[in-house]
Amino acid sequence: MPDNIFISETGEHIPIIITTRRGVRNITLRPRIVPKREIHISKPWLTPDYMVLRFIEQKRKWIDKIYANAPLHMEIRPGMRISILGRDVLLVHNPQLRSNEYSRDGTLLIIGGDITMFSRRVRDFVRAELMREIKKLIATTPREYHPRRISLRDTTSRWGSCSTTGTMSFSWRLAFAPYDVMRYVVMHELAHTKHMNHSPAFWATVRELYGFGVERAKRWLNQNGAQLHQYF
Repeated sequence: MPDNIFISETGEHIPIIITTRRGVRNITLRPRIVPKREIHISKPWLTPDYMVLRFIEQKRKWIDKIYANAPLHMEIRPGMRISILGRDVLLVHNPQLRSNEYSRDGTLLIIGGDITMFSRRVRDFVRAELMREIKKLIATTPREYHPRRISLRDTTSRWGSCSTTGTMSFSWRLAFAPYDVMRYVVMHELAHTKHMNHSPAFWATVRELYGFGVERAKRWLNQNGAQLHQYF
């Protein structure tokens, strides 16, 4: 059990994890929503805990806002409907199946195997489906934009990233976003292969790759991105 608890305005008890580090000068506050809802604090060696807790209280409104906008995780179970790339998908369990079955219209996903593996198999399917769609999207763009390597991660602060070495990473939770929002993030990162910044030239490239509706997709992600963390 953690020594300290943050009680949000909704009554939620959120553990406070305090780490002491040598060489740092300031208190660093990082509210986390995945994989656990925790508040992580790094503090200088000689800073007492009471000053850390006072600092958290000073940031209370900001912290409350983060957790109010970040939905509590929902347990994945048979009979549930989830959104996969904009499609409303019904999850069904059939223990007689050895593998999964996905309907042609993308509205029914039947998960085979033991019920204890149900959530994990749904997650693995969603990740694989997203990777397949990302590769298809990239294949429609000029070859000069193609990354050397693509990976999926579970990140909280970034939906995508592009390194100077040609590696491109995406949050696998983009699978729960509308298709065009996911497509926006892909085109955003592809544009970084030409412009490692957010200059006017960069945004011109994003619009060239994406087409009409860039601002709408960007706005949706800013307003609804936290909802993509509600599963798993």
